[in-house]
Formats: sequence, structure tokens, C-alpha cells
Amino acid sequence: MAEIKVPELAESITEGTIAQWLKQPGDYVEKGEYIVELETDKVNVEVISEEAGTIQELKADEGDTVEVGQVIAIVGAGGEAPATPESKEETKEEAAPTQEVKEEKAAEEKPAKEDKKNRPIASPAARKLAREKGIDLSEVPTDPLGRVRKQDIEAYGNKPAEAPSKPASQEKKAPAKKDNGKPVVREKMSRRRQTIAKRLVEVQQTAAMLTTFNEIDMSKVMELRKRKKDKFFDDHDVRLGFMSFFTKAVVAALKKFPYVNAEIDGDEVVLKQFYDVGVAVSTEDGLVVPVVRDCERKNFAEIEGEIMELATKARNNKLSLGDLQGGSFTITNGGVFGSLLSTPILNGPQVGILGMHKIQLRPVAIDKDTMENRPMMYIALSYDHRIIDGKEAVGFLAMIKDLLENPEDLLLEG
Repeated sequence: MAEIKVPELAESITEGTIAQWLKQPGDYVEKGEYIVELETDKVNVEVISEEAGTIQELKADEGDTVEVGQVIAIVGAGGEAPATPESKEETKEEAAPTQEVKEEKAAEEKPAKEDKKNRPIASPAARKLAREKGIDLSEVPTDPLGRVRKQDIEAYGNKPAEAPSKPASQEKKAPAKKDNGKPVVREKMSRRRQTIAKRLVEVQQTAAMLTTFNEIDMSKVMELRKRKKDKFFDDHDVRLGFMSFFTKAVVAALKKFPYVNAEIDGDEVVLKQFYDVGVAVSTEDGLVVPVVRDCERKNFAEIEGEIMELATKARNNKLSLGDLQGGSFTITNGGVFGSLLSTPILNGPQVGILGMHKIQLRPVAIDKDTMENRPMMYIALSYDHRIIDGKEAVGFLAMIKDLLENPEDLLLEG
């Protein structure tokens, strides 16, 4: 017998939630094969079996909270692997069981094994939505990676129903009632959403957060990008976006204003002499902030490529804990959703976060006699006023504006 325990996840993570069991009692597992997906505060982690054998018992249900070190499953050592041609020949030489025994064994094992044989991999949000809608996950088309996403459930659920759902599923879909009789639907927050909520409130309660704003004329960046994007893609096989420009500008500004690249530890200020920039990515399970390491050493193509890779991993639920830890500053781009202006909340324990917004044509005074429509972007810096003064914050943001309005200077800044 072997015990499957919740592994050590990270220094700050002590528990997780069973997102989905990939194996069920009676299933055979190889050593190193994934048997369960855990949802933690930051990422989903798949846990392997350390021994080959048959799943004897599951000690936690999907949705249960489990702690690091807790036993969650039992594997019978040396269980039976799927039959090979040789093993089948050996079986023929043994005495055949009676018909009653065969029927009883089939009745016990077949339903569970068949039910899990082709069970699709789905995100917790997709599973939850499928349960609410009474949809069988095995009937939903998967994405190219073989996963069922929340949007796949929604698309499948919009098809005309062939038959009424099960009564139990209908009961889950039925809205709860408030005291005043108005319909509402209650749903439990995911572990990640609970953590996001908790940390955002903590930041607002513990930091002296303030936001300052500026605006950037994006004309020169857009013109440069238009001229270089095709060659850039041909040379590097990655698209030239705006994030690499902003990341390089942030690094240059952090070097000049080091307290924006710091954190508070008790009565000490920790000035970070590295430039690991977190890039906020929205996923169906909530906001995550994977980190691009050593941005001061990377060129535009390397930054763009890493951002694209991290964003893809985030949306496919493939981020590791290492991808999310240790950032020194964060950039968030609400403009991709159409946001014109916002005050981003600090990503603690960091003391600064830059908010990008939608590029929009606005009339700009070129001189006292001339007005032109220019592609303008509002930018916002939220910062911890405990260690960053207004002069530093305004200077930091003004430097980013100057660099983006004169993008060739980014090359001189390295």
C-alpha cells in the first residue's frame, strides 16, 4: 500500500482544493501518472502517484479543502496493469471463474472504469458550470489540447436540448430565494477568487495607496511598430506589441527611481536590484500575475516571446508556482478590455503598479494655434505613499511618458 499525500506546494501555500480526480477506485495507475488536480491560491497543480498499482480509496471528494501532507488516496502496490497479449495467453491456462463470479465482478468494476476511461480534463470553472447546467462533460467537444473550457460548456449549453435534464440537475439550477421572494443564484467563490479578494482588501488596509496619472501620445510608438512589425516577426517569430515598449520603459524608470522597485519588511525598506516585472493576465478563474525575469537583460523579442508564453500557460492553466513568485513591479493593461482610466490596486508586497489603458484618438494642442487628433493613452501609477513620495511617483510616470513618446531613447536606456 502507498499513501498519496498533498505535496509541499510553496512556502506560502499550506492547503488546496480538490479540483478533479483524474483516477477513481479500481483504476490502475503507473508510477509518475497524474491522479488528481489541486486548485491552490495561485495555480492548479497535478499530483502524481509515487507507486504503480490500483487506486484502493479516495479520502477526499472534489471540492474538499485539503492540507499539505494530508493523505488523499491509497494505492495498492503492485496492482494489475492493463492486460498484454502474453498475460492473456497465461490467463487462458488458468481455471475460468464461474459465470456468477464473472457477472458480479463486471457489475462492480465496469461502471466505474467506463465512467472514468475517457473523462475529459476540465477546469474547475468548467466543471462547476457543467454541474449547474446538468451537462455531461464527456459529451462536450474539447479544445485542441483536449481540455473542456468554460466557453465550451456555454457553447454546448446553447444547443437545443434533446431531453429534459435530470431532476437533481434541475434542482441545482433553480435559483435560491431571498426573504423578499426575489430570485438569486448563490455560487461558492473559487479558492483563487477568495485569495484574490482577501489580498486586495489586505493591501488597501495595510498600504497608504495613492494613484497619480499621466497621458502618452502613442503616435511615434505606433508608427515605429507599423514600420518594423513585419520584419520583427520574420526575424524573431513573435509579434511586436506594446508590452515590450512599456516593460523596457518601466525598467529604465525603476533604475532612476529605486524606491518604486522596493518593498517594506517590518521597519526596513528592501530595495530590489533586479527587475522581474509581473504582467497581469485575466483568465476564466481570475487574475494571475506571471513574472518576466531579468527584464533589464532581455531584448524586445525576448520580452514579447516570454509574455506570450506566460499568457498562454495562464489561460491553459499550466503556470507553475515559480512563474508567479518574486516579481518586483507589476504592469496591468485594462485597455485590452476597453478601460479608458482606472486606479490599479497594488500587488503586495510590491509598492508600485503601472496601469495601461485604451488608446483613443483625442484632440491635442500642438501649439497655441494648432490642434491635432492623436492616439492618446492614459497611464496610472498606484504606489505605496509610505516609502514613495509624490515627487518620485510623478517623476517615474513622466519618465515613462518621455520614453514612450521618444521610443528610440529606449535603445539608449538599454
